[in-house]
Amino acid sequence: MSVYFLGGGNMTSAIVAGMSNHGGYDVVVIDRNQEKREHLSRCYQVRSSDKLPELTATDVLVLAVKPQDMQQATTGIKTNGALVLSIAAGLTVDILRQFLNNHQRIIRIMPNTPCQIGLGISGLFAPANIEAADKAVAENIMRTTGDVVWLEKESGINRIAGISGSGPAYVFYFLNALQQAAIQQGFSTDEAHQLSLGTFKGAVSLAEQSGTEFVQLQKNVTSKGGTTFAATSVFDQQQLTQVVIDGVAASVARAEEMQKQLAP
Repeated sequence: MSVYFLGGGNMTSAIVAGMSNHGGYDVVVIDRNQEKREHLSRCYQVRSSDKLPELTATDVLVLAVKPQDMQQATTGIKTNGALVLSIAAGLTVDILRQFLNNHQRIIRIMPNTPCQIGLGISGLFAPANIEAADKAVAENIMRTTGDVVWLEKESGINRIAGISGSGPAYVFYFLNALQQAAIQQGFSTDEAHQLSLGTFKGAVSLAEQSGTEFVQLQKNVTSKGGTTFAATSVFDQQQLTQVVIDGVAASVARAEEMQKQLAP
């Protein structure tokens, strides 16, 4: 079995990195950009080409081009029964079937960039016609990059895009905010970076290892009238939780809007 990636962008790089670190896969990246091909081949010791070869039923084709370019990129592709995995946002299984001459073996995946270091989390959706063996292949590939969550409905892909798909950017956003706050308190940029990153790493590890609910962990750090209480009181006054909820909702709404725009 060979795994062909159609498109050599950032998410392909992240998934290929995870697969390469795990080993055991024959990975081929297809991209017209020679620089991208050479970079991926050099970094992850995978094969690359500017043209997709003839597929077989035992192969896996990962659709990893931009959603708006997918129809053109898939024109003329003969799947020959191969398993198709799509990581493109906004393109439903029905739309992809139209692009691929009514091909039926299609599974959708919503990964995120921490896949690159084996700490990703991906949402997967398989239509009712997909066999357990195909689901196992998709899951095994994505488990080389981190955890997986199977979604019962395809609409869950849009919702998970707003949570874990875009989620790393939210974390980086808050990291940057904390770093800027540290700089305003007189720390150097390097010190602020170290303090912010170390705080996040420690807090996430504590949450993971303790198994305690997030809200209880927050309470454990917060003494009424203390320094943490002073900060979280400001967050509550500014309705930071609601801001985050609204931001995620906007992300999901945009995914749904893209889906409508991309429908042929």
